[in-house]
Amino acid sequence: MIAHRTRLISQMRAFCLEYGIAIHQGAGKFRADMPKILADDANELSAAMRCILTEIFGELTELEQRIATMNREIEAIAARSDTARRLMTIPGVGPLAATALLAAAGTGRQFRKARDLAAWLGLVPREYSTGGKTKLLGISKRGNKYLRRMLIHGARSCVTHFDRSRDRLGPWLNGLESRMHKNKVTVALAAKIARILWVVLTKPGASYARSDPAFS
Repeated sequence: MIAHRTRLISQMRAFCLEYGIAIHQGAGKFRADMPKILADDANELSAAMRCILTEIFGELTELEQRIATMNREIEAIAARSDTARRLMTIPGVGPLAATALLAAAGTGRQFRKARDLAAWLGLVPREYSTGGKTKLLGISKRGNKYLRRMLIHGARSCVTHFDRSRDRLGPWLNGLESRMHKNKVTVALAAKIARILWVVLTKPGASYARSDPAFS
């Protein structure tokens, strides 16, 4: 449904551009601008295109209502699960990621160590050997694409908004940023989060503690 919502928004943007109407970037700006555009009889939209856009915008509104309902249901499921609540103590992990991980990985006992879970999510570097030397390449991108995307989105939010002064991951992130591109920092943090997820998932009663050496 998220992909369908993105397609609808992109389609409406493209139609408006054909009539010389540019809409601000961002879903929030789009929702604010579109009703004004549809109500503006002075713009260049033809009657037929105004009708088409009105129908598509109505479809988008209904779709977003369904997404909101599903999100509330997922949040309720997460709130009732002790494990999900503990997973959500980890930076960048919300109800969607926590419940998706539980559905896909269960107790996590099938992973012997934290790196195995990160590898299962495609968040470990690929290795290339030649002439007796091993080179590390980009992440493998194997495994559960949905979960990997969720962790990367969560990590990206942390890189931008995380209060680093109050968490032991702060100095680690600062160190990465001093020598890496932001995109690589985001992926590295996603891999770090995956390892922390394994700890919380496989150790009964464990949760993320900002100053606990077990999560360093």
